[in-house]
Amino acid sequence: MAQAVRPNAPVSLFATDGKPHPLQDTLAAVTVVLGVLAFTTAWFYNLHLVSSWAGLIGIVTGAYGQFISATTRERFLLILGLGASAVGFFLGMAHGGLFGGVVGG
Repeated sequence: MAQAVRPNAPVSLFATDGKPHPLQDTLAAVTVVLGVLAFTTAWFYNLHLVSSWAGLIGIVTGAYGQFISATTRERFLLILGLGASAVGFFLGMAHGGLFGGVVGG
C-alpha cells in the first residue's frame, strides 16, 4: 500500500522515510569522500599509496554501509562512493600497490 507524503514532513537529503539515520549518513558521506580522494589521486602515478589505501578503506566502509543502509538515497550515494573507491583502489594497485616500495623493497 502506498504511503501518502506528509505535507509537514521536514525535507531531508538522506532520510526518505522521515527518520534520522546518523550512522548510515556518516558512512555514505565517508565513502563518497574516500571515493573522490581515491579516484582523483589514482591518476597520479606517485600517489599510489594514497589512492590504494583510500580506495580500500572506501570499499570497506561502503560495503558495510550497504549492509545496514535504510533508504534508497543512502544506497545511491554508497554505490557512487564504492565505484569511485574501487577505480581508485585498482589503479593504485596497478601503480604500485598498498606498500609499493615502502615495505619489502
